Amino acid sequence: MKIIPVIDILSARAVRAYRGDRDGYRPLESALCPRPDPAGVLQGYLGLFPFTTIYIADLDAILGRGDNRDVLGELVRRFPGVEFWLDDGNSGADFPREARLHTVIGSETGIAADAVGDAAGANPDTVLSLDFNQEGLLGDADLLEQPERWPGRCIVMALHRVGSGEGPDTALLASLRARAPDREWYAAGGIRHAEDLHALAEAGAAGALIASALHNGTITRFDLENLEIR
Repeated sequence: MKIIPVIDILSARAVRAYRGDRDGYRPLESALCPRPDPAGVLQGYLGLFPFTTIYIADLDAILGRGDNRDVLGELVRRFPGVEFWLDDGNSGADFPREARLHTVIGSETGIAADAVGDAAGANPDTVLSLDFNQEGLLGDADLLEQPERWPGRCIVMALHRVGSGEGPDTALLASLRARAPDREWYAAGGIRHAEDLHALAEAGAAGALIASALHNGTITRFDLENLEIR
């Protein structure tokens, strides 16, 4: 299973995500790093475990309030051994898309299914995030009916569980994977401990996006070393 730590960036600072209520996000407090600067957070992650991929959510870009391109550029320069998955709200910002920086398309932006297919066709490294709240998919409902347009890597993003400690939605993961079993599936939202990772693997997840459990210490280096993490 591939574990991908998450850094949510708002106004150039790393913040603690909670149930998708972005206006309520506060600067990150973590045992892994003394301050909420994104580079320090990433260094803290790498001090815990040699992760190879990091997920970045540029919340300013997602919210249409500017962007954090300078911060992203610094991360790419300072950490040459890391690949980045970047969700910037499908903003199309003029940011250098090198081999280590992969675009995440979020359904919550309302992007149409055919546009997802076009993006995946143009760039096979594109990642699709199917974003959900407690009421269902955020975005174009037709996207769920056209799995043939989905790229090779897909995220099941349960925003209403992010930071909640309620556990992942394994049933949702399994139902989406049944529509496209040949894709790589990544779970996000609510992951608490190693047992949740085992449950996700049994439900067919290739990996998981995690933040709170790493910062809280409920998933440890010991867990990562003994879960065939890569």
